[in-house]
Amino acid sequence: MLDVTDRHCRYLFRLISRHALLYSEMVTTGALLRGDAARHLAFDPAEHPVALQLGGSDAGAMARSARLAAARGYDEVNINVGCPSERVQDGAFGAALMAEPHVVADCVAAMTAAVNLPVTVKCRIGIDHQDDDALADFVGIVAGAGCQTFVVHARKAWLSGLSPRDNRNIPPLRYELVYRLKRDFPQLEIIINGGIGDLESAADHLERVDGVMLGRAIRHDPYLLAEVDRVFFGATAPPPGRLEVVEAYLPYVEAGLAAGVPLGPMARPLLGLFLGQPGARLWRRHLSEHMHRDGAGLGVITAALDELERAAA
Repeated sequence: MLDVTDRHCRYLFRLISRHALLYSEMVTTGALLRGDAARHLAFDPAEHPVALQLGGSDAGAMARSARLAAARGYDEVNINVGCPSERVQDGAFGAALMAEPHVVADCVAAMTAAVNLPVTVKCRIGIDHQDDDALADFVGIVAGAGCQTFVVHARKAWLSGLSPRDNRNIPPLRYELVYRLKRDFPQLEIIINGGIGDLESAADHLERVDGVMLGRAIRHDPYLLAEVDRVFFGATAPPPGRLEVVEAYLPYVEAGLAAGVPLGPMARPLLGLFLGQPGARLWRRHLSEHMHRDGAGLGVITAALDELERAAA
């Protein structure tokens, strides 16, 4: 998720779940090959397992970018074939590539030849007026180039007439097409995405597919991850409490501040951590009002914790 799953967000998520696979924001090949690759690829070793999501359509550039990801230590490289923004369409990647399966296949082939990492694809069930068979046609061609894992957002993307925000909500969810894809390609790993807001729903989907990707539900309520390790990975240790998560995150924030990182980006992932708890609104308001101020430091978070304690008293 652009401007959401940055390295600070992923570090916080990892404090809540040890086993969930985390994905980066989408990074374009241009940003890596002609920009500040070190900044875009930076992550803390504690984030493992972590995947880099790439946007691009030139096989050579995708292969070079995959090599950078492998050298930096990522566990997977994922090709974004789902983002419907106009900027992505202008760059001939994202959801527009649903109409270009051979281009995606060329990228997969080049990337798998370049690195030993899994090369995966995140896509939609189709775009615009494609019929229901388009998804299986797309997956069949791309799988033939070596991709074994597809993360499928169970909505179409409408590249004309809907904004990126509307594309997340207006096209109807059609989970049955993703289930059918798994039946048609039992040898592939099929992961479902889109509109899944709780772990009970995720468990239901896992009766029919191999994995579940949670996106905006986790942004809204990061602590939803707390039971993931126990429910899906067999962990027996109790999850950390919300206050424990904050306490574990404070040294990371302190180190970032010492390195010149502003508080705002590091505090932003904390906003929803206490959703549904007494004082959650005070916590969120205090952080929102103070975290971007000049000179904002660790005291902003500790003062927000004080607001929580007063609300719970």
